[in-house]
Amino acid sequence: MNKTRKLTALAAATAALAMLLAGCGGASNGNGNGSSSASAEPPAGIDSSYTGDLPMPKVTERYDNHQSRDNVKDGGTLTLSITEVGPNWNYLSSDGNTGYMSELWSWYQPSLLMTDQVNGSPIKVNPDFLTDMKLVSKDPMVVQYDINPKAKWNDGSDIDWTAFKATWEANNGSNPDYNPPSTDGFDRIASVEQGDSPKQVKVTYKTPYYPWQEVFGTLVNPKAADPKTFTQGWVKNPHNEWAAGPYKVDSFSDSQVTFVPNEKWWGNKPKLDKIVYKQMADTASINAFQNGEIDAVEASTKDDIKAIRSVKDAQLRIGYSTKTRVLEYNGKSKPLDDLQVRKAITQAFDVNTYNNVQFQGLNWKAEQPGSELLLPFQKGYENNLPAEAKYNVDNAKKTLEADGYKMGKDGYYAKDGKTLEISFTFFGDDATQQALANAYQAMMKKAGIKVKVVNVAESKFSDTVTSGNYQVLPMAWQAPSAMTFVASAPQLYTSDGSSNYSYVGSKKIDELVKKAGDLSDYDEQTKAVNAAEKEALKLYGTIPVSNPASYLGAKKGLANYGPSGFAGNLPQDIGWQK
Repeated sequence: MNKTRKLTALAAATAALAMLLAGCGGASNGNGNGSSSASAEPPAGIDSSYTGDLPMPKVTERYDNHQSRDNVKDGGTLTLSITEVGPNWNYLSSDGNTGYMSELWSWYQPSLLMTDQVNGSPIKVNPDFLTDMKLVSKDPMVVQYDINPKAKWNDGSDIDWTAFKATWEANNGSNPDYNPPSTDGFDRIASVEQGDSPKQVKVTYKTPYYPWQEVFGTLVNPKAADPKTFTQGWVKNPHNEWAAGPYKVDSFSDSQVTFVPNEKWWGNKPKLDKIVYKQMADTASINAFQNGEIDAVEASTKDDIKAIRSVKDAQLRIGYSTKTRVLEYNGKSKPLDDLQVRKAITQAFDVNTYNNVQFQGLNWKAEQPGSELLLPFQKGYENNLPAEAKYNVDNAKKTLEADGYKMGKDGYYAKDGKTLEISFTFFGDDATQQALANAYQAMMKKAGIKVKVVNVAESKFSDTVTSGNYQVLPMAWQAPSAMTFVASAPQLYTSDGSSNYSYVGSKKIDELVKKAGDLSDYDEQTKAVNAAEKEALKLYGTIPVSNPASYLGAKKGLANYGPSGFAGNLPQDIGWQK
């Protein structure tokens, strides 16, 4: 469920670089500290012929077999798996803002920004789309974008200043008929106007916003910019004519998507002749890699890794990624609309046992992170969890009893004659996810809380999340950029945040989370975000669980594809090494 590999450096980033919604199973991406090994991981990964202990990656290194274009063959096919195709192909809408769609968009839609550093800075323009991006005035703040003269939409129209205007209008939050995943940054803009030519854009801000460099990461085609089309017009339709990238969609269905080179592309010729995505469950994708049906696969369990290492001429690429696993509590549903119940289930949650189940046999020690916004290896990271959130069954019981619950003869708490029961939703047929659900159920039972385990098909993940049809939900956030935390704080924690899937908040938190965007200094930004998150986590609507590792099995020779932190590769450079 975590098909969230970044292809471009800031792959198909939403205009405000919103945090990407990702599933809870499948590939693991993140941070941790395992036992050391004498052998260092090669940049191309660990060959299947190697039989020793798996080494730990370095947090500063990329493990994607990074190669120059001169070292990549012309031609060939790359076949991959994906858990979900659509249904909404508009990645810029909240309905389509998933890791799955980010990956698909990366091949055929504009990506204006890039970075080649694992830690995510500095941000640079992608020269295929922009020749320059600069701050030309501080008071008022005015940012100028110079668009590549060759850049065109596939329908033949120029990519010009009107695309920036359409992107702003769809994302600034002033029109409730749009559904952007984040309005942060856009809501600070006063105007978007033509500069010296249609290929130059002047963006004027009402109040300063930082980091201004990341506000426009991709673009809305003006012809797809009316609210009805934006929200509904992309369902089961990728719209090649509204795209602009090195590849185009050749065919698509609910079960398969095929990309081929875009004959209208003006940049470097794509290396691959074809990219094929086959829709399949995570467990099926491991089997597909073993039998040669797909060329790369993400892994999360010791059995997955064992299977990958059994494949002749395969490589296991292990790296630090940018994902944080979380548990989301639906504060709109009873009994989770009660803050004290949310607090109690947090206190009853044995996170160490849960993570031991998650990472069994992976040689990866995952400490519980204290933030969903900053990764533990990022400068400025703090543990923002309340002290009372720590695992303690006795405290959980005391919290419930102070809230009026009484223990029944059946071993479960009840109030006003109603047993305290919640549901835990997990997806697919992965054995580890089933084991996690069972472990959670057992933990809550110790605290007198009844849990109903609900299993849903992996293909229903996005629908389940966006519909709010859950109570306790394991999922994950993936940060497309090292600076995502500025925009994602309002996205995740404001009362009406587009990705606040706990549906809890307060005016105080709303004010706090928006402060970081007023600040130009990184240290001040992280200080503001940490202060806001400390208040938000006191509401017990969501809790961070782990920063998992990123494991990718790849056929030997696959170049520019794999774990690379915040860095990435242009899609036209991905292919097979000479």
